[in-house]
Amino acid sequence: MDRRDFITTSVVSLGATATSFAMTKDKPMLVHHVFFWLKNPDSVEDQKKLVEGVKTLSKIETIRALRVGIPAATEKRPVIDSSYAVSELIFFDDLAGQAIYQEHPIHQKFIADYGHLWDRVIVYDSMDV
Repeated sequence: MDRRDFITTSVVSLGATATSFAMTKDKPMLVHHVFFWLKNPDSVEDQKKLVEGVKTLSKIETIRALRVGIPAATEKRPVIDSSYAVSELIFFDDLAGQAIYQEHPIHQKFIADYGHLWDRVIVYDSMDV
């Protein structure tokens, strides 16, 4: 199994369906991974609100798959950073799809409605090679 097959299998096992997300070896995808730190890091309510807000992004037509998560209770190791409160993992067909997402009214509304909850955001964008 090559890396792309592994990613496809992993995403499907996370709950994405083949009809909502199809990855082919000949078509690279853009992966957009965002980590949010809350202004009130101990607020379960704020974390739930932010998760709710991130899920609204799924209605943007250029998103092929969206996963929303919170830190897992995995073993503590020096390479694991679990200091964030919420993460989003989004797959796009290409740079153009990601650019549409950035300017999309749903994304802009998400920032306006939920931006007051976070203190820090880090984004990792990558392309398949």
